[in-house]
Amino acid sequence: MSGRRTETLPERYFSEIYASDPDPWGFTSSAYEAEKYAATLQALPQARYEHALEVGCSIGVFTRALAPRCGALTALDVAQAALDAAQARCAEYPQVGFVRGAVPEVWPEGRFDLIVFGEMLYFLSTNDLARLVARVEASLAPGGDCVLVHWLGETDYPLSGDAAAEGFIAGAAPFCRVLSGTRTDAYRLDVLRRSDGP
Repeated sequence: MSGRRTETLPERYFSEIYASDPDPWGFTSSAYEAEKYAATLQALPQARYEHALEVGCSIGVFTRALAPRCGALTALDVAQAALDAAQARCAEYPQVGFVRGAVPEVWPEGRFDLIVFGEMLYFLSTNDLARLVARVEASLAPGGDCVLVHWLGETDYPLSGDAAAEGFIAGAAPFCRVLSGTRTDAYRLDVLRRSDGP
């Protein structure tokens, strides 16, 4: 696609989107989002996770659905307005904590047995995607799962949905194997598991 951005989308891009619309992607109303969230939950290989990380939690619709399956859940987003909404939406789940920042620069401390990237890897440049894979390698617990969900439509983002997912999978190949891959007309859903180490 002509006009694709080459640099990781800046924090300002997201702040401006949420300033003009508190639910800019229709997370609370879209049938596409509801179906995708249900498919993502169904694709999780384990019924429960001790400490999960959701990167790009936005306003917390999926965060709220994932929370009951987690002993602890860290939700990260770059936009403060989104995090405020997510915090309010997940108020009944004390095991959910929130971190503001842009990956790969900002990354929560600790080890995670589940890391979810919901429609955000394509916001990154190729170099930042590689740096993000290194963050995952340093923090994904042995036997931990990693879930990638990406829309396949045309955008001006630095990467397409396929390029983002394939780039992550290739970068993570030394320490993760693909457990499953699902593709619909609208999105792809890839599940990886840490396979190196003990």
